Amino acid sequence: MARVSYGAALGWLAAQEPDRVAAVCGAQAITRGQLERASNRLARAYQQLGVAAESRVTIALPNSLEFLVACMAAWKLGASPQPISARLPAKEREAIVALSEPALVVGVAAGEYPKFASVPAGFAPDPELSDAPLADIVPPHVRTMTSGGSTGRPKLIVDLTPALADPEVAENFMRPRGIALAPGPLYHAGPFIVAWQCILSGGTLVLMERFDAEQALALVAQQRVNWVLFVPTMMQRIAKLAPEVRNKYDVASLKNVMCSGAPSPQWLKRFWIEWLGPEKIFEAYGGTERIAGTVITGAEWLAHPGSVGKPAPGRMMRAQRADGSQCAPGEVGEIYMKPASGQGTTYRYIGATPTATRDGWETLGDIGWFDEDGYLYLADRKTDMILVGGSNVYPAEIEAAIDAHPRVRSSAVIGLPDDDLGSRVHAIVDAPGVVTESELREHLAELLMAYKIPRSFEFVSEPLRDDAGKLRRSALRDERIAK
Repeated sequence: MARVSYGAALGWLAAQEPDRVAAVCGAQAITRGQLERASNRLARAYQQLGVAAESRVTIALPNSLEFLVACMAAWKLGASPQPISARLPAKEREAIVALSEPALVVGVAAGEYPKFASVPAGFAPDPELSDAPLADIVPPHVRTMTSGGSTGRPKLIVDLTPALADPEVAENFMRPRGIALAPGPLYHAGPFIVAWQCILSGGTLVLMERFDAEQALALVAQQRVNWVLFVPTMMQRIAKLAPEVRNKYDVASLKNVMCSGAPSPQWLKRFWIEWLGPEKIFEAYGGTERIAGTVITGAEWLAHPGSVGKPAPGRMMRAQRADGSQCAPGEVGEIYMKPASGQGTTYRYIGATPTATRDGWETLGDIGWFDEDGYLYLADRKTDMILVGGSNVYPAEIEAAIDAHPRVRSSAVIGLPDDDLGSRVHAIVDAPGVVTESELREHLAELLMAYKIPRSFEFVSEPLRDDAGKLRRSALRDERIAK
């Protein structure tokens, strides 16, 4: 079947099997037919509020079936969904809405944004509105994702790809009519993309309201999930479950475990490969901007441990020195990339300016190197690197070593001002009363060079990464300097 609009793809699937479940979230489920009719009616309500082709719809809803219906309603009007966290502080949300200038904000109190139409969470359209199909339209921008990066300053990433899908073709190693688990928040690009890849290829999406390690395994067993997207934080929490807890769930149905969102520590990747087998483990790297990306299988990783893979076909990537020249294999540099169609063909920013060379190579700020075989290895973000007495220290490497301790839940490593060395390495560790500083120092002495071991430790009692595995090191650093 040819690629058709997202709305037409859902309509075709609903016509084939209207009673087949399209998505499950908690105790609720929605069939293809119900999703088709509900989104048609909601689209008409949104249309009355001013949503039209090429407009944006800001969606501030938690992971839910309501979120899915809202996205499809926007697409059926030719608009672009722009998901944000439902838990954003009012000031952050206000800055994003002002930047987006949406036709509609979903999930906020009426009148909260006088300049823009809005509807609250749980909004129900007038039942008198028709739920019949609307005129077909192809949205020119499949999604508009929101990013604060490591700085916390919001920017919007408008995807220039039209919302088209072939409902008979499964993407991203998924299986036709397969069952995929989305444990991460849908306001992040990875979970958002895979959720709709599953639904629009005729599969069943199992959506978690909020990630919990044991519950994720229980859902895999109950729903016979065969495809899942995790971030390393989730994989780590599962790995650190007591063996008797982890092993009581039958996860044999899993065929593809995809990891993305941050580099996966080597100890963690080896655990999963040994547990499920290399043929089931995959890792992907790339930005929401879709300039370029890499994928690596478990078998490839065993031959190139620590790598995130080779560039996808048609996409170009290189490690670059400060003077703009290309690094030699094994030499660390800033990662630059370019799509085959040229700069500016995959996305555009609202609220930011791309960092690009004169000949169209762009960087997202990551540092790394390529080996002789063309496999990419990531070190860290350029903005997060710590210069200690003239030596480069990469926080991600130290965090991976700290997180390898069996009683540590998460960690963040930042650089604080130091009169002698310029910066000193400071570790924030989520393991209060469970691990002592001396234990951690002994643990790290076996994994890191002496100058990389943090000079100071701070213990906290809350997770340092969000459900998408994201960490704002710059905000943590600013808070501590302010004190």
